Amino acid sequence: MSLIQILILALVFVVVMATAAGLMQLARPSEERRRLRMLVGGGPEDGERGSGWLKTLADLMRPVSELATPEEGYEQSNLKLRFAHAGLRNPSAPTAFFGLKAGMTLCLPVIGLVVMTLSGSQPRSGNLLLLVLLLLAALGYYAPNVVLDTLVKRRQREIFENFPDALDLMTVCVEAGLGTEAAMMRVSRDLQVKSPALADEMRLVNLELRAGSDRERALRNLAFRTGVDEIDSFVTMISQAERFGTSIATSLRIQSDLLRTRRRQRAEEAAAKIALKLLFPLIFCIFPSLMVVLMGPAMIQVYRAMMPGG
Repeated sequence: MSLIQILILALVFVVVMATAAGLMQLARPSEERRRLRMLVGGGPEDGERGSGWLKTLADLMRPVSELATPEEGYEQSNLKLRFAHAGLRNPSAPTAFFGLKAGMTLCLPVIGLVVMTLSGSQPRSGNLLLLVLLLLAALGYYAPNVVLDTLVKRRQREIFENFPDALDLMTVCVEAGLGTEAAMMRVSRDLQVKSPALADEMRLVNLELRAGSDRERALRNLAFRTGVDEIDSFVTMISQAERFGTSIATSLRIQSDLLRTRRRQRAEEAAAKIALKLLFPLIFCIFPSLMVVLMGPAMIQVYRAMMPGG
């Protein structure tokens, strides 16, 4: 292999590793590290130390980020809501996201062409080569969207699974004599280890209330930021309880039981789907190998008996 080919492969490796690192920086730190920081006494800001690296990545990607930015702008696009649902509030995250989309769309076809040329597996047909390059460009354009959707689903699932426990804690605090705001602040401190996302959202609600926002608007913003239907129903319940003068503790207890039942129903639904999901791996992966193991020796003996001279 010549020196030029080695340099090209090294350049391809650097581009691929930089792209992968950029996609990883869009995600928040792993839950294990966040919980470890909380247990050893680190504050919430310790989990955001990667923001400097993300800002550097955004500065590098800024020249090409405009190529992938929506025509109506980021502030008016649906991606802004998706970023809020994923918990990505860093100002540099949108620039890094659009920069990665544009960079991967341009670099993946080039990398694929270089790899096919060096390996000697380049398609002879020009149309097939163009199709492969277009597929690589589409992969580079939509891969960040897939990563963002994964982050949104993972965060919403975490909030949904831990929200009944948060309501139980709020019920205990309200029955002990605390107000709704003080109860939410207390719950946000207690949930920092188990559910950092939900604790962060409750902390933001208290910050909005301290800034002078009314309670209903702050709770509506909570439902808007998370995108979880159960939190939307919780906000509606709190608003109706305050409007009609009913007991907030009783309402919280009923809402907690309802959410716990819904969580159990979702788990039962997921368990009921396992048999159907295992059907295709069984048919196409496990059954053929079993047939070869069980029927193979018998078929060999039948072949030898029917064709002794074979």
